[in-house]
Order: sequence, then structure tokens, then C-alpha cells
Amino acid sequence: MNNEVLAKLKYDEKGLIPAVVQDFYTGEVLTVAYMNKESLDITIKEKMTCFFSRSRQELWRKGETSGNRQHIVSITADCDYDALVVKVIKDGPACHTGNESCFFNFLYSDENKSDFSVDALYELIKGRKTQMKEGSYTTYLFSKGLDKILKKVGEECTEVIIGASKHSKEETIFEISDLAYHVLVLMVEMNISLDDIRKELDSRHIIDHKVKQETMQ
Repeated sequence: MNNEVLAKLKYDEKGLIPAVVQDFYTGEVLTVAYMNKESLDITIKEKMTCFFSRSRQELWRKGETSGNRQHIVSITADCDYDALVVKVIKDGPACHTGNESCFFNFLYSDENKSDFSVDALYELIKGRKTQMKEGSYTTYLFSKGLDKILKKVGEECTEVIIGASKHSKEETIFEISDLAYHVLVLMVEMNISLDDIRKELDSRHIIDHKVKQETMQ
């Protein structure tokens, strides 16, 4: 903990400081809440978000009743020391509505810009399983079941190998994209989230980092 930064924090006339909570893995803004000195102290000590509710005028630990806790990765103050960015690893949806983020009321988007993300594609695929849209290839895969999905994943793996063996970057990119899509379908079918994969990869990164440090000693 950086006590120098902590001492410079500027709270408003009500003793509060805004905290922008951000998903550590995706960078998505999850919510904007407020902290006072006590809730910030609790957040740092417990390594989980604790806020001050302006409506209830009391402290509240995120996920205390829902179980959707937010584990602290880092807390950073802005240049004026009057706002915080809190990066977290979340156990579940950030919003009380059940949405992953509190920011879901679409207002405006530049039509010339694409907002594609793997997370958005994953959510779209999930929707095809629950809503079973007629004529959708994704829905077709889900209707055929796990064996069909596994067969397609296997086929796409082979296509990637063929494309790469030709030293064709363009073909390999195309086939890897197909493979990535079918792997996402498999993940949805098996109820595996992107966060599950991120956490697994993150744990491997930590292990690899420790091994590297030990070999340098």
C-alpha cells in the first residue's frame, strides 16, 4: 500500500470519493460507486470492494448478500487525487439487475466504428442457445448436441494445421477464427465462461513467473 498516495486523497464535503470499478481481465467498467475513508480501509484490508451507500447512508460490502464479490487487484488514484479506479476480479454480475456491468443502457454509438469483442460474441452465442433462433447456424449446433460440436472443433483444428502448413497467413487467420468460434460454442455448451479460461491462464502466468524468478536466483 502506498501511504503517500493514501494521504493525498481528496474527499468531497460529505467525506466521499468516487470509485470507478473495472474488470481486471476485460477492462470493462462495471460500476461507479463511492467510498469514504473507512470503506477504503476495509477494501484494502479485506482485498474486496466495500462502498458507502449514499441512499442508505451506510457501508456495504459488494456481494455480501448476493455472493457476487469483487476481489481487488489494484487501486489507482487520478492526477488530482479525487477519484479512484479499482480493478477487480468478480465472482458474478456487478449489477443488481443481473447484468455483468451496471452500464447497459445504450445511448449512442458511432456506426463507422466496430465494438467487437470476444466477450460480446460469447454473449451472442449464449443467446442463440437460450432463444434458439430459427435459421441460425449456432442454434443448429446446439440442437445437434455435444458430439456435433466436438466434431466441428476437431475439423477446424485440422483446417488450421493445413493452412499453417501451407505457410499461408491469410488462410491460417481465417481458419483460426473458425476454430475460435467453435471453441466458444463448446464453452457455452459446457457452461464454461471466459472468466474460467482467463483465471486458468492467469494462474499459469503466475506459476511461470515464479519459476522464472527461481531459475534466475
